[in-house]
Amino acid sequence: MQVEIKIDSSYTEPKIIILTDKMTDEVNAIAKKLSEDPPHLIAGFREDTLEILEQSDIIRVYANGARVFATTKHGEYVLRMRLYELEERLDKSCFTRISNSEIINLKKAKSFDLSITGTICVSLTNGTITYVSRRYVAKIKQVLGI
Repeated sequence: MQVEIKIDSSYTEPKIIILTDKMTDEVNAIAKKLSEDPPHLIAGFREDTLEILEQSDIIRVYANGARVFATTKHGEYVLRMRLYELEERLDKSCFTRISNSEIINLKKAKSFDLSITGTICVSLTNGTITYVSRRYVAKIKQVLGI
C-alpha cells in the first residue's frame, strides 16, 4: 500500500481519498477505521476501583503535579490521560479550557465574576472557586458571548 500526503492551503480540514482498482477487505477495514469516532469514554480511578465517568457528571478536570484529576458530584477520580487528550475527548459544547492546567464543564458553572482585573473568577456548582488565567480570558468571553 502506498501513502501519499499533499499539502494544500485551500483545504481547511483533512480530506482522505482512497484510490483502488477494487474493493478488498483491507480497503474496507481502512475506510471503517478512518470513519470511526474516537471513544469518548473517560475512565477514572478511585482507590483501587476503575469507574467509567459520564461526561455530564464531570464538573472539572485539572492537573496537579504529575497527575490529572476529574471532579464529579460523586467525588474525585485520578485519570490516566493528559489534559490535551481529555480536551479532545470531552464535548466541546460543554467543556472549555480555562488555564493550562484546568478544563471546566460550562454547564456546571454557577457564576462568573468579572470584577477582578485581568482574570475571571468561576464558581462551580460543587462550591469550588477557580480562576480563568489571563491567557484564556478572551476565549471565555467569546464562549460566553460577552
